[in-house]
Amino acid sequence: MNALVQKSTASLDALKRIHPLMPWFASFVLLLPLPLLALNDYQIYLLNVICIMIILATGLNIVKGFCGQVTVGHVALYAIGAYTSGVLSVKFGVPFWFCLPAAIAVTMLAGALVGIPSFRLEGAYLALATLGFAQSVEIYIRVTNYLGSASGLGGIAPPSIGNFVFYDYFRYYYLVMPFMLIAVYASFAILRSATGRAFMAVREDALSAAATGVNVRRYKLIAFMLSAVYAGLAGSLFAHMVPGYVHPNNFTVIEMVTLLLMVVLGGIGNIWGGIIGAILVTIIADLTRDFYFYQLLMFGLVIVGTVLFMPKGIGGIIDRYFVSKRFVAAREKTAEQKRAEAAAAKSGES
Repeated sequence: MNALVQKSTASLDALKRIHPLMPWFASFVLLLPLPLLALNDYQIYLLNVICIMIILATGLNIVKGFCGQVTVGHVALYAIGAYTSGVLSVKFGVPFWFCLPAAIAVTMLAGALVGIPSFRLEGAYLALATLGFAQSVEIYIRVTNYLGSASGLGGIAPPSIGNFVFYDYFRYYYLVMPFMLIAVYASFAILRSATGRAFMAVREDALSAAATGVNVRRYKLIAFMLSAVYAGLAGSLFAHMVPGYVHPNNFTVIEMVTLLLMVVLGGIGNIWGGIIGAILVTIIADLTRDFYFYQLLMFGLVIVGTVLFMPKGIGGIIDRYFVSKRFVAAREKTAEQKRAEAAAAKSGES
């Protein structure tokens, strides 16, 4: 196992030396044949859902993991993106390629509104405020006839490029998968930028960050808006996926807890951990769908257990492994140098 990990790490380093984007291109090539390995259409559908959940979890990780803002209203932004795209498609006949940026813009505006309470609220109080926002959005959708109310909104047209229509799950995968890779790459770029460093400063200590010149309010607002961009993208992709139907039940408390579990289990602030969490939780949620009424309890217990016994999640375990490997390698190198110096000294004396 260690040899395999070392070989994979060496391969990634070699690709990065060729070009920084080469690992991402390699990932794209590796992901291309996945639908061909699926046994049926439902498994391909699950691949599409996993890609959408990765986008959603990555966006939540920006505001919660990078910037440290306790929000549980991300699912409401997801709903806003889905219904914005759906309404434009059904009511006005707008093509997907115009619905998508419109959904992102509207969701980003909603994210800015959600971020304003973070100026004065923190911790549990901010969580309650965003929870109220999420519940309000769900209730508003259920009672608004224009949005399909409790019956849902159907007839959303699938995307197309010229005469090529993404009318089934197999074709749709080759639309949603590139968007997922671009979203993950963008999150790494944000984390490594000056904005990402400001986010982490706010997360660690907002007062200290402000004392060093970081505009705390500005960066909190940016974090909410960036996470909303991801939610709007995921919502639009979900709405236009076959059968082109969205329902208020897609954006309930259970979906919200499921999304939180993805981030907590994967590791708050860890991008790769969030991706692993999104994959695992999506598959587990599908396997336990027969126990729908107990899912909230099961996921809640897993969140509590993860916080207590694995506070840094799966991503933390992976990071610890690589740090330990580097430490052991450095120690062995130092010991080897000392042995070489001792041997040289001994030969000099003789």
